[in-house]
Amino acid sequence: MLQDLKGAVRKIIEEKKADLVIGWKQGTLPGTATPLFIETPEEVSELIFDSTCRNNLTSYLTKDKRKLSKDYKKIGVIVKGCDARSVVLYAVENQIKRENVFIIGVPCSGVYEKKKLRSVAGGREILSVRKSGIIVTVKGYDYEISVPEKDVLSDSCIFCRYPDAREYDIFIGEPRKEVEVDGEFSVIEDFAKKSAEERWEYIKAEYSKCIRCYACRNVCPSCYCNECFVDQNSPKWIGKAPETSDSIVFHLIRNIHIAGRCVDCGSCVTACPVDVDLRIMNKKVEKEIKERFNYTAGLDINEKPVMATFCEHENQDFIMS
Repeated sequence: MLQDLKGAVRKIIEEKKADLVIGWKQGTLPGTATPLFIETPEEVSELIFDSTCRNNLTSYLTKDKRKLSKDYKKIGVIVKGCDARSVVLYAVENQIKRENVFIIGVPCSGVYEKKKLRSVAGGREILSVRKSGIIVTVKGYDYEISVPEKDVLSDSCIFCRYPDAREYDIFIGEPRKEVEVDGEFSVIEDFAKKSAEERWEYIKAEYSKCIRCYACRNVCPSCYCNECFVDQNSPKWIGKAPETSDSIVFHLIRNIHIAGRCVDCGSCVTACPVDVDLRIMNKKVEKEIKERFNYTAGLDINEKPVMATFCEHENQDFIMS
């Protein structure tokens, strides 16, 4: 599939179907990939696509849109299923014009979570990560450990229903289509079984780890405000010091802001340097949106955002007793 992908990207560049194609290349550390910006056919040789390609590249379409839209009239981007949903989100929220983006869809079998790879290695330096069938082998200076691939996949991938791009201009490889998964919201169901006191203690313990580096916000494809509420001075929503109460406010407000907009790409989980359990609240909000409005973010480019519409049949018990 990689050779087909390289051939397609080369053709896109040569035929001027896009001025720039964003993909991945080998990272500087084993088991990692880094964004690749392709402007010439020669640069296609660096392109890779495998389970190390965890970055959601679509964030460049909004976070750097002033620079990119100024320098490039049409941008190509290689997308997994969750990434493609981000492009749909941008289109329905009028952040991009669909005709200005050339979408190259690829089938995704899951990406590795670097924290799980470190856990397999026991915190030791990793020299290589290789896959053979359903087995992943992590190798270091004085060790070599093999585990089932599912043990190192991102949790977002394990419970992913939509591994393929549903919106694309070309699709490379064999689509996996919609996948049936069990326990998609099991993390929330387990959390709900705790008492109110236990849930509160868990939240305090998790968010007390937060150092407010805002890495989760910075990598999130759904966070593209020119000025984040945490950076505002008037009104000043929260303090600048990493106090637990302020950290809780930050994360809860961010959860509300991405309600009906999170594509569960796992970028925030990967970016967090102190391993805060960010996904539990993300999935809680996603579950509420799914149950109340029967809506999943980024699946239909012709469907309006859930918070911008109203239907009489929607569950209104949160408004009316």
